[in-house]
Amino acid sequence: MKPVASVRRADLGRLSLLCCTLTALCGCNHAARQSAVTINPIAPVVSASRATLANTLTVAGEFLPYQKVELHAKVAGYIRSIHVDIGDKVKQGEVLAVLDVPELQAQVQGAQAGVRQTRAEILSSTSDVARAKANYVALHAAAERLQQASDARPGLIAQQELDDARAKDQAAAAQVDAANSTLNAMQQQLGVSQAQRQQMSTMEDYSRIVAPFTGIVTWRYADTGALIQAGTSNAGSAPVVKIAEVSTLRLRLPVPEAVAPYVHDGDTASIRIDALGRTITGKVTRSTGALDASTRSMQVEVDVPNADGSLTPGMYAQVTLNVKRAGDALVVPIQAVDTSGPQPILLVVNAQSRVERRAVQTGIATANRIEVLSGLREGEQVIVANQASFQPGELVTAKQSAMTVAGAAGDASEGQ
Repeated sequence: MKPVASVRRADLGRLSLLCCTLTALCGCNHAARQSAVTINPIAPVVSASRATLANTLTVAGEFLPYQKVELHAKVAGYIRSIHVDIGDKVKQGEVLAVLDVPELQAQVQGAQAGVRQTRAEILSSTSDVARAKANYVALHAAAERLQQASDARPGLIAQQELDDARAKDQAAAAQVDAANSTLNAMQQQLGVSQAQRQQMSTMEDYSRIVAPFTGIVTWRYADTGALIQAGTSNAGSAPVVKIAEVSTLRLRLPVPEAVAPYVHDGDTASIRIDALGRTITGKVTRSTGALDASTRSMQVEVDVPNADGSLTPGMYAQVTLNVKRAGDALVVPIQAVDTSGPQPILLVVNAQSRVERRAVQTGIATANRIEVLSGLREGEQVIVANQASFQPGELVTAKQSAMTVAGAAGDASEGQ
């Protein structure tokens, strides 16, 4: 029989071994539990929030004269004098060149002579009318007296004498009518003569080339003594000068088809002129309202004041337009939206930490963020990276991404 002390020492040894084993087992279970907690993949997410979005368009535009024209002569002739050259500033109504047209001057003089002749004939016809009326009055009175005498004493006046008096009365009345008709014809002829004189005077005015608006001469095509053909009769006639209005310039720019419906008159435009190192602000003044079939773009114009003449037609500028704007949009980072399919898709981490696949409708998109019109609520968390590694229904651990701050900063710079 073993001593009691020996038995107790053996039991204590076994008890110690058992405790160590239990401790080790407990440690393993704790490690397993820790492994189970951290086995869920981490999903980088951001919360959908509301913000102001502005989508901008930057295109190159060209400065053009507000209006320009090549001035032709309406009558053929030799240039007697030309008063301007390229670069000269001219005012509206200023005479730029004068043509020498001798045959036209003769026609003007002939038309003036015709007016004078017609007026003289009118004076003569007026005198004829007065003479005819006086003759008619005398003959008519004589016929009336004879008729009265005959009525008072029948047989006193011979019938032949009465008939002669009546015939002379009627002839005098006819002469008055003829004289009046001649006078009316002469008056109408005066109108014709005056119209011919006006026509010739107008043609003579065409011998002076006049500036139709205030501007600058951009080209001169002829010199003194050159023969200029009439622009109305010869399609190949050369112009005399070209002038352009540059106190205001048109900045013309092509707007792509995708954003053309969002450009409207009055939209603000930021204009960067690299040649001058200046940035100015303007507004959209007009547009064609239709797309060019060859370029699929719409021509838009911004009127830019140029009173100091610092801008030159032909200069280029970079124009930035705020083509679309949303004041209180529900936005997410643009990286969160999968647009490879027929409809945009988002991966949302729901309240149970599981992944949901959402079809959404999107609106304005900037370089960093995009507007969600439907399919998402404010505050919901969307996965912003590695979407292909997550499956719908998968349990994940959501972790806020720093992409939210970067997106807001980027959009703030775009909206300015």
